[in-house]
Amino acid sequence: MSTLINILGLGIGLTACILLLLYVAHEWNFDLQSKNARRSYQVMNNLKDDKGNIFTTFLGSATALAPAIKQQIPEIAYVSRTNYDAVGLLGNGEKVFKRNFRFAEPDIFEVYDFKFIDGNPRTALTDANTVILTESTAKLLFQSTDVVNKFVRFENKIQLKITAVVKDMPDNSSYKPDYILPWALYANSNTSVKNPDWNNYSFITLLVLKPGTDPKLIDEKINALVKRNTKSTNQSYFIYSLNDFYLRGNFVNGKTVGGNIERLWLFGGLTIGILLIACINFINLVTAKSEKRAKEIAIKKTLGANRKSLVVQFLMESLVLTLIALALAVILAELLLPKFNHMLQINLSITYFNFYSWISLIVAVATTALVAGSYPAFYLSSRNPAQNLKRNPSGRMFNFSLRQVLVVIQFCFSIFLVIGAIVIYQQVKYANDKPSGFDKDVLVQMPMQGLLNEKYNLLEDKLKKSGAVESMAKLSVGLSHDGSMFNDIEWPGMAQRENKIPFTRIATTYNFIKTSGVRMISGRDFSEKYASDSSAVLLSQSAQKIMNLKNPIGQKIKIFGQTYNVIGLFNDFVWNTPYKSNDPLVVYFNKEYLGNITMRLNSKSNLLQNVDKIATITKALNPAYPVEIDFLSSLYKQKFETEQKLGILSGLFGGLTIFISCLGLYGLVAYSAEQRTKEIGIRKVLGASLFQLMQLLSFSFLKIISFAIIIAVPLSIYLMNNWLKTFEFHTNIKWWVIPVSATVTLLTALLTVSFQTYKSAKANPINALKYE
Repeated sequence: MSTLINILGLGIGLTACILLLLYVAHEWNFDLQSKNARRSYQVMNNLKDDKGNIFTTFLGSATALAPAIKQQIPEIAYVSRTNYDAVGLLGNGEKVFKRNFRFAEPDIFEVYDFKFIDGNPRTALTDANTVILTESTAKLLFQSTDVVNKFVRFENKIQLKITAVVKDMPDNSSYKPDYILPWALYANSNTSVKNPDWNNYSFITLLVLKPGTDPKLIDEKINALVKRNTKSTNQSYFIYSLNDFYLRGNFVNGKTVGGNIERLWLFGGLTIGILLIACINFINLVTAKSEKRAKEIAIKKTLGANRKSLVVQFLMESLVLTLIALALAVILAELLLPKFNHMLQINLSITYFNFYSWISLIVAVATTALVAGSYPAFYLSSRNPAQNLKRNPSGRMFNFSLRQVLVVIQFCFSIFLVIGAIVIYQQVKYANDKPSGFDKDVLVQMPMQGLLNEKYNLLEDKLKKSGAVESMAKLSVGLSHDGSMFNDIEWPGMAQRENKIPFTRIATTYNFIKTSGVRMISGRDFSEKYASDSSAVLLSQSAQKIMNLKNPIGQKIKIFGQTYNVIGLFNDFVWNTPYKSNDPLVVYFNKEYLGNITMRLNSKSNLLQNVDKIATITKALNPAYPVEIDFLSSLYKQKFETEQKLGILSGLFGGLTIFISCLGLYGLVAYSAEQRTKEIGIRKVLGASLFQLMQLLSFSFLKIISFAIIIAVPLSIYLMNNWLKTFEFHTNIKWWVIPVSATVTLLTALLTVSFQTYKSAKANPINALKYE
């Protein structure tokens, strides 16, 4: 029984460790695939307020910066500009697909290590009307990778020649386009790219330093270069490692305060904790059997065995059990990995022919075997035969036995995970229930692409006549997406000449308020009745507070030097994250920079039928493009993915640790009952009831669990309160969390103990007395 419990407990614990370590390794090696990974950086920007304090840090640099760096800073080996992730139409004949793409300069292949299947990296991006396909995209369009010198259509307009095919980038890369376009093509279609300046921060600058170069030196040289070309005093540049940006990409006052690395530390702690709990089971069962093993050791020592041979014997026993548990763990991990991948939306796999994988396995097995077998190997073998022949050789720590201390540690860890899962769920629910500022359940959006812009009025007319939509509006971005950040804005009564606070802007035309459902505080929406609305803006409540305008309606403000009239003031709504305050928002009238259509569905008819009507009408007007319709409610839910995954994993592994702990508890109760067989038999003969016997066997174990609860609950509450403080908007830990988590743990332990104690108490007393 004890051997089976040991193997099962270790096997389940090692399974969890394998899955968690796969994930941690995947995340830890983010953007480290390139041969130049340790020297690859991206340029970042700090914005300062009037007092010189850094109030925001963002990934973005002036379009003129990269060419200047290349010419004037010799310590930089390679420089490449690239845009943010974008989605574009790519077609071959009748096959047309929307895929992610990036514009980039040729040095991008020195920053990221693309594996070329065909084509030359030196010339692949030199001509404007060319394209590089990934392997999966080439197979999607042509069912082959032998496609160099063939042609595809971009956005159903431009014919592009395929110059290379590259392997798909791994999941743990921040640069995973399905196809790459030359920067020269971008310049042909975008004047801000063709004529770079020092005030447009819409692009990313990537660079590779020469070996031995100090990054701080590059920071100084870049800032000196910027000062020579611009009069701005409210910004400072610095370069930041690509890998560090993924792991430590959260900044406060210009300094990193963490990021994904916190999640990795959590999962690393989970790995160690679960493995430790599995090892504690092993040690507990060994100490429970210590009386028999002590006699065995005493006899062997009497017959001439030395301590070294005993240590080797017990460690080898532990190693054999660990290897069997490892085999079980690998089988379970392979079976569970698809579900684990689906839950985390990644693609992990167990690599059996990797040097580091084998080293990790060897270290894990050796550590587990050493920890699990340490008590009999080092403690019992060190005692002299007379000590080992005594009744109870197991060590005590103060007034507690070693087994009791270890059980307390097990359940403390389990209780922490249970409380953590509950609090994370509370926080996600709190943020999800927080008013978004618009009715997301009846709003849908789709990209305005192809012919939809020029046929917008016809589309609107047909959709309204069909009864599918009540209202629709054109926007530069969706309501759940960040707008464009800028600070070139002036308003009456400014305390300083130059604004240094970042604002966000969304471009639109008509029916913005009517469609979105955002609540107006004063003023009105954009209207076709007023020709002057072509130079009008709406302000959010947070923008009004920044500007300190008591009566903003009718006030004149300037954006990039152009004068706008304020016609409306609206309540803030959640467009970025529900966990913190939004930047001040300006909604301005502009017919050019529009890429999204937002629609309010007819709530009186079936919503899915409405979506079908929209898809049919849109496809008829814009046949070259696939129809993509997203509910705002679905996009809104994506804002909680990170916390939801954290909660799911905490709950999953919290339940797992309780199971492993109860598995060990079951073994301990079974062994305790075996040791007290005679006592149970005598008590039954003398008239003890079933309940009294169960109480006798269970009380000591339940007392230990209660002690673990007393220790774990305040510690867990303290740690989770600190986690909640990382959010500007957060819930408070509810009073019922303590009794619920304590009850769940106590009931689970009680059921485990009761099952075994019932079997022991129900046994025939005559059979029990046979042992003596």
